[in-house]
Amino acid sequence: MKKLSVSLSGHQTSISLEPEFILELQRIAKNQNTSVAAIISNIDKTRSANSNLSSAIRVWILNNIKN
Repeated sequence: MKKLSVSLSGHQTSISLEPEFILELQRIAKNQNTSVAAIISNIDKTRSANSNLSSAIRVWILNNIKN
């Protein structure tokens, strides 16, 4: 696991993800011409209340790859 620090709604947040997921998230951000923080912020705003952020990010990445 690797820690990724981002600012969400003005607060620093640390997210633990496998390095492969971090690399894929960075690749997607580059391809979409946006930042990793912007993607994570969007995921955070749209995830269900019973999902933790790290899991929501993994599912989002998987769905992005499948599409």
